[in-house]
Amino acid sequence: MSGRSGGAGSALTWSALREVKCAELEQAADGWGRVSNRADAVRDRIEGELLPGLRDTQKGEAPDAAVRGLRRLGTNFQYIYTECGLLRTTLNSLAHEIKTQQRVLQGALDDAAALRFTVQADGSVTYPAAGEGLVDGKPLAGGTASGVPNPGMVPPTGLVAPNPNAGKAQDIADRVAQAVRAAADADWRYARILRSLKAHEGLGVPVATWTDAAAVRDAARGYLKDAIPHDASPAERKAWWAGLTDEQREEYLAVYPDQIGNLDGIPALVRDAANRDNLQLLMGKLEGRDDADSATKLAALREIDRQLRAVPEVGDPPMYLVGIGDQGNGRAIVSYGNPDTSRNVAAYVPGLNTSLDEEFAEGDLKRARDTAVAAREIDDSTAAIVWLGYDAPQSPDGMSSLAVAGTERAEVGGRAFRGFMSGLNVSNDHSDPHMTAIGHSYGSRTVGAATQQGEGIPGVDDIVLVGSPGIGVDRAEDLKVGRDHVFVGAAENDVVTHLPSMKNALIAAAGSALGEAGSLAVDAVHQGDGGLWFGEDPASEEFGARRFAADPGPPLIGLGRPTIDAHSQYFDPKLDSASADSIAMVVAGNGHKVKQESAR
Repeated sequence: MSGRSGGAGSALTWSALREVKCAELEQAADGWGRVSNRADAVRDRIEGELLPGLRDTQKGEAPDAAVRGLRRLGTNFQYIYTECGLLRTTLNSLAHEIKTQQRVLQGALDDAAALRFTVQADGSVTYPAAGEGLVDGKPLAGGTASGVPNPGMVPPTGLVAPNPNAGKAQDIADRVAQAVRAAADADWRYARILRSLKAHEGLGVPVATWTDAAAVRDAARGYLKDAIPHDASPAERKAWWAGLTDEQREEYLAVYPDQIGNLDGIPALVRDAANRDNLQLLMGKLEGRDDADSATKLAALREIDRQLRAVPEVGDPPMYLVGIGDQGNGRAIVSYGNPDTSRNVAAYVPGLNTSLDEEFAEGDLKRARDTAVAAREIDDSTAAIVWLGYDAPQSPDGMSSLAVAGTERAEVGGRAFRGFMSGLNVSNDHSDPHMTAIGHSYGSRTVGAATQQGEGIPGVDDIVLVGSPGIGVDRAEDLKVGRDHVFVGAAENDVVTHLPSMKNALIAAAGSALGEAGSLAVDAVHQGDGGLWFGEDPASEEFGARRFAADPGPPLIGLGRPTIDAHSQYFDPKLDSASADSIAMVVAGNGHKVKQESAR
């Protein structure tokens, strides 16, 4: 078709539009789809069989060079998979739009035939005499109506043709013209996209690949994107995905990995596959920028990519990339263990100053991994997730920024977290999985906010709060899981768990001077009214949760410098085995066996 069209100056005729064989476009799309699938299968074999086998059995410069070559080859096949998938969707999208206009055209032609009108080669419609003249009573003369491709661009004249056939003919001619114009424009747009989808030097995944994907996404909006159930419930999304054909799923994964990979309710294996591809596209996108934010996120994405590609140690649970994105402060959701097949599933929400950076990619991912490893020793059907699905408060002032952190981000994050947990609940293979929500620092406030929306967090049986500055409620039972299912860890030297309540303290912004930090700590520790910044102290007797033991941690002022390390070691089996073991026990469904510590 593209040889006949050129956008607004199209030479496409209605007869040519009627004869377009969309089945041939769809057959070509299927061919590109088969190439895409084969490339994906080869990539999986390289990364799942050849690379691990070579790394495990061979050492030295030659095997190392072979590993590098295989990695490059895997990247090349990923590029082929992505670009061929885009070609498939481009051709299917073109066929979809052309068939739509063919239906419009055929409807107009059918109406013309029923009225015995003649549609001329140029799209004009000739109609016969009809009606009755006011003077002589004879039928009014017939005529020819020429179609208007864009009726909104032609102002009405206010004149009405006396022959009743004239208006009907004009409507038919307009529909013919509009169908031809829309088909020609689609042909022009898709021809441009197809010309741009060409291999880049070295079969890399450069920024241009991101541009390619964006162009196809925009063009395929009516064909694919509009059908993605963004506003549906996780259960409805699960049903939508299950109802697609294999070919439709492949197209969505190729063109919209960013959306499918982050859609709650979609199976974890699907999300993982989509997000691994989107991870590569995101890295290519950010590599083309030179601002600090992009560099920070790129470093985190590279570290996550490294971990995903690494051969797991014996006993390590497999990693699943359940969410990834560069919006806001960045998004990343990583599961250790398959959350769909595990009986026990826990999701940990990090807090203050967490963003998509190297510290998150190394430290927060390790917390989830440590929790999964320990919990799987109790019940191997366990998955632990780190959920960075919101913008946590950011401040260079460190701990003092908690004093000015509001609740808005917790409320917004709580809604997102609630949707995520609902998705896990419906996608899990077990009829009643055991699910745990874990909140650390400001993340505990986010978990608290999630419990106050609707009937609580869907599917969640237990809640763990560590290093909490308060969660927005004053009693454990307010979290809607039962007070005996709320577990709290509060290290004695964790200043965040001692922040005074808003009504009893005026906390100044802490500077870098040692005296100011020490003053903040002393004031905080000696409040003694049980209330924290965001409400009742979860570790207090008044709150009524089950407090478990936690190592005191290093004091705020120690070793000649201020330190807040006591706030960050709850999940570490080496630095705080008592807390880490208790968390793992709750996650594995053995919360009733957790040894309680005296409340404050």
